[in-house]
Amino acid sequence: MPNRLQNKVAIITGAGQGIGAAISRRLTREGAKIVLVDINADCLESLAHELGTESLAIAADISRKDQVLSMVKQAKDAFGSIDILVNNAGIIRDGFLSRLSEDDWDKVMDVNLKGPFLCCQAVFDIMKAQNSGKIVNIVSRSWLGNIGQANYSASKGGLVSLTRTLALELARFQINVNAVAPGLIETPMTKNMPEEALARLLRMQPTGKMGSVDDIAAAVAFLSSGDGDFINGQILHVDGGKSCGLLSL
Repeated sequence: MPNRLQNKVAIITGAGQGIGAAISRRLTREGAKIVLVDINADCLESLAHELGTESLAIAADISRKDQVLSMVKQAKDAFGSIDILVNNAGIIRDGFLSRLSEDDWDKVMDVNLKGPFLCCQAVFDIMKAQNSGKIVNIVSRSWLGNIGQANYSASKGGLVSLTRTLALELARFQINVNAVAPGLIETPMTKNMPEEALARLLRMQPTGKMGSVDDIAAAVAFLSSGDGDFINGQILHVDGGKSCGLLSL
């Protein structure tokens, strides 16, 4: 494993499990110091222990500005810089329009869109002073639209637009802002899906199979490294080709 991220400091939100944990492990293997952020403190401690002394676990609600500012300060105080921000935390509260409550809309927007905005805003001054930084937002191919996910798709579409806007605003400070859009990925959530629903999704998948959390982690590591220095404002779909078009059910 190349040490493309040697001595870089990376904040990863939603780091406690699934894609976030895989990203944390991959960036650690590439030499980064990791700040693990999750609203669930219990799932962070074991991962921090696994990753070793060059990691820091912080329980925080990224939809709360005071907690985001405190998290960023703790990270900076512990490691001296913040070189990479991975906005991975997200929630799903699915439902058709007629059944989608205002609370379901607000909660998804708060975590999936407001949270990344607050995190980007909080690290900006640090990255600007360094004249360098990498921000990677985890979106979803659902930003293209998905039945029963008006809130989730809108939040991820908003995050795509935020990615492109910040890429333009922050480029002069040598801060790259990109996004990774996972498709159907094997996670605890997909493992618990009803067999019929999962089979339906797989029939729509050009590869006929799910991707792994490591596929997403590899894409994030690439965009976070010097190999991605001239890539800015891009949405990298890691979805086995599903974003090219919808297959027949």
